Amino acid sequence: MVMLVVAAIGFVYLAPEYAGRLFFDLQRSRAGFERREIQLGNGLHYVYLEGGRGAPLMLLHGFGGDKDNFNQVARYLTPLYRVIVPDQIGFGESSHPMDGDYRPVAQAALLRDLARSLGITALHLGGNSMGGQIALTYAALYPEEVKSLWLLDTAGVWSGPKSAMRKAMEKTGKNPLMVSNDDEFVRLLSVIMSKPPFIPRPILNVAARAKMRNYPLEQRIFKDIGADSVEGRVAGLKTPAMIVWGGEDQVISVQTAEILHKLMPRSKVVVMPGIGHVPMIEDPRESADDYLKFRAELGE
Repeated sequence: MVMLVVAAIGFVYLAPEYAGRLFFDLQRSRAGFERREIQLGNGLHYVYLEGGRGAPLMLLHGFGGDKDNFNQVARYLTPLYRVIVPDQIGFGESSHPMDGDYRPVAQAALLRDLARSLGITALHLGGNSMGGQIALTYAALYPEEVKSLWLLDTAGVWSGPKSAMRKAMEKTGKNPLMVSNDDEFVRLLSVIMSKPPFIPRPILNVAARAKMRNYPLEQRIFKDIGADSVEGRVAGLKTPAMIVWGGEDQVISVQTAEILHKLMPRSKVVVMPGIGHVPMIEDPRESADDYLKFRAELGE
């Protein structure tokens, strides 16, 4: 047994990229996901994960994230729903056009094109942070096509109190969501999560290098989402919504949840104590249980 452990550790350190691929392949397999790709008529290329059967549920990752952010929570969802998780344009393995339009309205339109290309005309949407901002925009633009919203620490509601991260940015001039070296990537995890999972440092370094390569484009995207407010767009929106927030979120203040709740007449709020900005990673089981209860209340 000791030799097996030593061999596994050695494998991670000697071949971190291959070990990382195996790690995510295992997570995807446990979730019932398959990796797929499609090219839209406009030439943009989407890579996405899909698994399960039933009503379509599309899940949208946040800024700097990718499709694998939902692997752990999805294992509880694919037994009931057809779950689709794309790398959004500008992230992961999907297209990264430097001259693209990354504002939430444009991203929502692209995701609608993706859904239509997959034969989906009506769906349930979920999103974390930037993904929630885009999901809200999708519902506001195409309200007859969105059956419900699962909003996890959603961006785009900027009238709330300044978060710890926002205050630090104003003081230092540095954005912790942007990383230029391995150590900054490790610090990023402690900003976005109160309960970061253990990941060996060599695999973290591989992920850090991928994020660093996307630095120039992420600068553009961050400005686009930061300049966009969903508040006027969603005021009075009647789509049923569950608004989830980590009680320890340093990126966007938990008090933002109530602002969004007041804008949306058919919404409810769930605050998860001890959780940061990415509940579906920090506590996938509780996140899934809350969502399944929400869908059951809708009769879906």
